[in-house]
Amino acid sequence: MHKILFSAFLALFLMQAVCLAKDPPQVTDDTISDAVRVRLASDQVVGVLPLEVTVQQGVVTLAGSVDQKSLRSRAESVARKVKGVKKVVNNIEVKARTSDK
Repeated sequence: MHKILFSAFLALFLMQAVCLAKDPPQVTDDTISDAVRVRLASDQVVGVLPLEVTVQQGVVTLAGSVDQKSLRSRAESVARKVKGVKKVVNNIEVKARTSDK
């Protein structure tokens, strides 16, 4: 009797696990936006830059200004690695540094 109950419970548990595995939670634009902002903020190179992030249907748009092309590229690279990102539109401007001499 115990073997039957155990087998039934195990079968039910495994079926439930399979059903949950089939339907992973959908990644929304808000989720992507939050993840991109967190990744950018925690990056040692671009984390201090005031960049704007918008997401529409998985397409991330970055905006703001930096003083080096490498920072622009780095921000795009960081954003591209976030799960759910389909494309990155990089509207970050590279502004020339001005000297106060």
